[in-house]
Amino acid sequence: MHTQRYSSAAMKMMNFHRNFLALQTPTNPPHVTNGACDVFINHRGIDTKRTIAGLLYDRLSRLNRQPFLDNKNMKPGDKLFDNIDNAIKNCKVGVTVFSPNYCKSYFCLHELALFMESNKKIIPIFCDIKPSQLAIVDDGKVPAKDLERFKFALEEAKYTLGFTFDSLKGNLSDVVTNVSDIVIESLTEMESKKQ
Repeated sequence: MHTQRYSSAAMKMMNFHRNFLALQTPTNPPHVTNGACDVFINHRGIDTKRTIAGLLYDRLSRLNRQPFLDNKNMKPGDKLFDNIDNAIKNCKVGVTVFSPNYCKSYFCLHELALFMESNKKIIPIFCDIKPSQLAIVDDGKVPAKDLERFKFALEEAKYTLGFTFDSLKGNLSDVVTNVSDIVIESLTEMESKKQ
């Protein structure tokens, strides 16, 4: 077995980096128990949870906002639809991350429809997909009533000004920063209107 030895200077530097990173990452993410959050991040987990959605959640948390991301705010035993529906109804702004597999998810489309039905401001991010490519395929598994809700919400969202991101050419840091800035600006406007 090979063990590596480090100088005391190297150990100090590694400890500094470890401590610095610990300060940058919230250790206790805010659990939204009453549904109150500033921004709800609607996304297709298999496409964007570990990239845009997760990084956006972390950045907004560091900016002292209360974002909602299912895997960060929910815990075992929570009722999925109850918690998500409540968070959307009580959020101030929604960020919708459209991706190649987005329209294949009943949950994503349900959340999008709730945003539209609640007249929430949404900030779309078109990640590796163009708005014109977003389409719902009727495979017979979704009730007709929901299918109509989903189609209406998707059409509305397609014509909402948003951000585009190409993961092969784009800078992930830039898109997360730009979206965060717009979210903060939108929240600030809403708060100033209340006063």
